[in-house]
Amino acid sequence: MQNEPTSSLVGEEYEVEVGPVAHGGHCIARTAENQVLFVRHTLPGEKIIAKVTDGDTDSRFLRADAVRIIEPSKDRVEAPCPYAGPGMCGGCDWQHAKPGAQRRLKGEVIAEQLQRLAGLTPEEAGWDGTVMPAEGDKLPAGEVPAWRTRVQYAIDAEGRAGLRKHRSHDVQPIDHCLIAAPGVSELGVEKREWPQIAAVEAITATGSNDRQVILTPKPGGRLPLVELDKPVSVLRVDEKDGGVHRVHGRAFVRERADDRTYRVGSGGFWQVHPQAANTLVRAVMQGLLPRKNDTALDLYCGVGLFAGAIGQRLGEKGAVLGIESGKRAVEDARHNLKDLDRVRIEHGKVDQVLPRTGITECDLIVLDPPRAGAGKQVVKHLSGLGARKIAYVACDPAALARDLAYFREGGYRVRTLRAFDLFPMTHHVECVAILEPADKGR
Repeated sequence: MQNEPTSSLVGEEYEVEVGPVAHGGHCIARTAENQVLFVRHTLPGEKIIAKVTDGDTDSRFLRADAVRIIEPSKDRVEAPCPYAGPGMCGGCDWQHAKPGAQRRLKGEVIAEQLQRLAGLTPEEAGWDGTVMPAEGDKLPAGEVPAWRTRVQYAIDAEGRAGLRKHRSHDVQPIDHCLIAAPGVSELGVEKREWPQIAAVEAITATGSNDRQVILTPKPGGRLPLVELDKPVSVLRVDEKDGGVHRVHGRAFVRERADDRTYRVGSGGFWQVHPQAANTLVRAVMQGLLPRKNDTALDLYCGVGLFAGAIGQRLGEKGAVLGIESGKRAVEDARHNLKDLDRVRIEHGKVDQVLPRTGITECDLIVLDPPRAGAGKQVVKHLSGLGARKIAYVACDPAALARDLAYFREGGYRVRTLRAFDLFPMTHHVECVAILEPADKGR
């Protein structure tokens, strides 16, 4: 007997009751045939009509949008943004949820990932289960925090600026992004046309008045004369090598955190929320409690945020080694920390550079890995260095949970965990876990 041919279910609609939130900005539901649906634009407990956006009869799960709400959740609100909703901008996952409900959903995701991937309850992780809003983000109903200091605009075929649709290269033209920081909105990127340009990244610094746009021309496209509503530096992405080159103005923006100024060049990494850098430095320093003569590692160190914070707390005999794979970020880190002669920055991938350093022990470690996490081999190496405390800064709760399980295998336990809502309206959340040797007395 031959198997039934696979057929697409895109466009099919199902009436479903929505179950728990899942990692990734959607909730879980099931069809009458018991096929799993990952549904966006809904909330736990709702009864909805879900329209399939991806998947077929043989798919392990289907993706869907809630296109009609039959029984709404008490946490549902009218989305403040006119571009939030099925088939439109994919940037915000939770515009339709009250701010407090958004943080609760993020907390549920963290708890689920900790339990499933690390076998930890919130209590075992030293976490009270809350996700803290950033300073200034608690606003009256209907208002949205304008927090995003870096916005990557996609340009459509007509030269209009917009944002990508969810899981798509299609562009949703917009005239204003509600979560864009004032310094980005004031540039007026959305108001002008961008012929021959594929993307415009707009950046506003939080530690200075620096503004920057990074233009990516279409293949063979010419750079336009850039006239925006505020003074701005202009950089371009080279079509051949993908490098970022200065056109006019500064090749960097100046950010400020922990009473230090940091140069961040060529669109390099810096925390996007205006309060994020200070919030995370405080959490890491409160967790590590550096001592005057400590030796420390700052891994995936970027432009040196945590290396700088630790370095200026260690006195004359302490030392910090930072490791970063981005060449421009290493140049910036060395510039930013040149006044701290006990801080050294090495260029390369952590898993390759760390073994070559010959370091066999240290007192403190801070790591802020990319979304994929540090991974088993790096964690195994770190677990053998005998650090008194380790601070793990994570932008992905699944990667954090996996790595915490590896640390447990290496003899470390989570002492405390804190979660911060540094990406309002989206599913993203930042965590800081402080680890210590498991045999240390409680």
